[in-house]
Amino acid sequence: MYKRDLDLERRWQKLLDKLKAVIGKKPKDLNAVLFLIGVQELGQGQKFFSKEEKQDLMHIAICRILSSSGYYSLVGLDEQGWPHWKLEKKLPNFDLLEQEKLLKMHVIDYFEEEYNWSFDVRSSD
Repeated sequence: MYKRDLDLERRWQKLLDKLKAVIGKKPKDLNAVLFLIGVQELGQGQKFFSKEEKQDLMHIAICRILSSSGYYSLVGLDEQGWPHWKLEKKLPNFDLLEQEKLLKMHVIDYFEEEYNWSFDVRSSD
């Protein structure tokens, strides 16, 4: 495993640990974290979401986190308050592992920027 991949995984684990401390439960995977970001970005609080709405929330999260690299821009909100995004540039043609790495890097950046959290791998655990 490359050092940068190892660093990413260490930073990802620190993020999961921080989320566990904040919400009381460790998210099981990337999809769970994307769901949390989607709920946060929707801004309607905790409520029951249908399976389709959960998928929409994950899409909102992906658009939001990738917007920092210029892939998406926010178009606006619909009448129910759901954000809509526009694809600004084509996403890289990555395999699934590279896609996951890209999303994890952007998720970590999201929490560092939005919440001022730090996931420095040089600090001791």
